[in-house]
Amino acid sequence: MTHSSHPYPPAAFESLFHRESTNWWFIQRNQLILWALQRFMPTFDSLLEIGCGTGFVLQAIHAQHPHATLTGTDYFAEGLAYAKQRLPNVHLMQLDAQTMSDTQKYDVIGAFDVLEHIPDDQLVLQNCARALTPNGMMFISVPQHMWLWSHADVYAAHARRYTEKDLHQKLQCAGLHVVYSTSFVSLLVPLMLLVRIRVTADSYNPDAEFDISPTLNTILKTIMQFELWMLRMGIRFPIGGSRFMVAQKRT
Repeated sequence: MTHSSHPYPPAAFESLFHRESTNWWFIQRNQLILWALQRFMPTFDSLLEIGCGTGFVLQAIHAQHPHATLTGTDYFAEGLAYAKQRLPNVHLMQLDAQTMSDTQKYDVIGAFDVLEHIPDDQLVLQNCARALTPNGMMFISVPQHMWLWSHADVYAAHARRYTEKDLHQKLQCAGLHVVYSTSFVSLLVPLMLLVRIRVTADSYNPDAEFDISPTLNTILKTIMQFELWMLRMGIRFPIGGSRFMVAQKRT
């Protein structure tokens, strides 16, 4: 199921750049990505992130894997300008992932809250599978559950929210074998539902998720830290605001 929406607002990159490093959501998503990399692909030579935005994820990966060759691409030049400030020595380029043509070039490809913006996500997954080296791995996060669809999705220009089955099938069709899958932002689903019920189109404020008190930000970050601890212990959540998957290229 898809929804039509306006293009992603390029001006949002400035807000992201100044707020990601302190916001509970971006901090904890980075921790999940770094943990998953360490578990499933602790050593690699090359990594590509599609939709790297302001480079917040790539900066964290670079700190953990300083000797790996990193590449970042984004559809919007506005995001890459900020990424360049964070990562002056990383190769960054403007690219529509639907036109990517690399073959067996990267050991790891990351797509973190990107696929939901792309009309032909199946084509992008096929392009990524082709670009992976043999036994290479793809790490993905996407928004989950259409029953959580809200004005935030419309503003962010999401084409869809995923189900586990849908993303699993698309990865398989692309020639990628899912080795890990879980929901995350699971403990906060009741709060997400409450916010979505209360917010109308007229009252929606895209900055509201950033403009929260330091105390609330700390509480949410602590809840997410506990959730990540549970994931590390082997628990997998059936529902959650997002879905995280790791898939390996079939050889």
